[in-house]
Amino acid sequence: MSMEWHIFCQGLSSGGPVSGCLGSGHDISYLSWMLSAWGWTLSVALLALVVALAVGSVMGVLRTTPNKFLVAIGDAWTELFRNIPLLVQIFLWYFVLPAVFPVLKAVPSFILVVFALGFFTSARIAEQVRAGIQSLPKGQRYAGLAMGLTLSQTYRYVLLPMAFRIVIPPLTSESMNIIKNSSVAFAVSIAELTMFAMQAQEETSRGIEVYLAVTGLYFISAFVINRIALFIEHKVQVPGMIGGH
Repeated sequence: MSMEWHIFCQGLSSGGPVSGCLGSGHDISYLSWMLSAWGWTLSVALLALVVALAVGSVMGVLRTTPNKFLVAIGDAWTELFRNIPLLVQIFLWYFVLPAVFPVLKAVPSFILVVFALGFFTSARIAEQVRAGIQSLPKGQRYAGLAMGLTLSQTYRYVLLPMAFRIVIPPLTSESMNIIKNSSVAFAVSIAELTMFAMQAQEETSRGIEVYLAVTGLYFISAFVINRIALFIEHKVQVPGMIGGH
C-alpha cells in the first residue's frame, strides 16, 4: 500500500499542485486547510481551558467552605456538568439555549462551544481542586485564620497555592483531554481538525493519509501541553508534599 502524501499540496479548487504546497488566493491546499483547522482546534481548547480553570477553581473552593449553601452550589454545579455527556451539552448550548434566550442567537457557535467545553471540564477541575484543598493539613487553614487573615485571604494566600501544586498532574490530564474533547466541535460546524479530516477524506478518498496527519497533530498538541505542565510541576513542587522531594 503506497502513501500519497502529495494530496496535501493539491489545491481545493483546481485539484492540482499549488505553489509552495500552501497555495494562495482562492486556491489554497489541503495542507493550508489542515493547518487552519489545527488553529481552530487549539483556539477552542485553550479558551475552554481558561474558562474551565476559572470556573472549576471557584466551584472547587465553594465545596470546601464551612457554608453549607455554598457547598451545595459547588456540588450541584459539579454533578450537573459532570453527568451530562459533552456532545449533549454542546447541542443544548447550540440549539436549546438560543431558543430559550434569543440573545444567544447572535453569539458565534465558536463561543458557545468554548463555554460548553469549558463548563464540562470545570466540573472535573472542581473535583480536583476540592481534593487538593482537602488533602492539606487542617492546621494550615487554622494557622491562616489565627494570623488574622480572613477566610477568603486564607484560601488565596495559604490553601490554593499549595493545593494547585498538588493537583498539577491531574490538571495536566484535563488539559490534554480538552484538546481531544474539542473534536466534538465538528458537530456544530466548527472547522476544526476532525471536520477537516471528514471532509478531506470524502474529497480525496485518501483517508489513511488524512487521518494519520490529523492524529499526528492531536498527538503533538497533547504532548506539548504535557511537557509544559511537567516543567511547571518541577518548578513549583513543594519539598515534603505530594510529588515533592
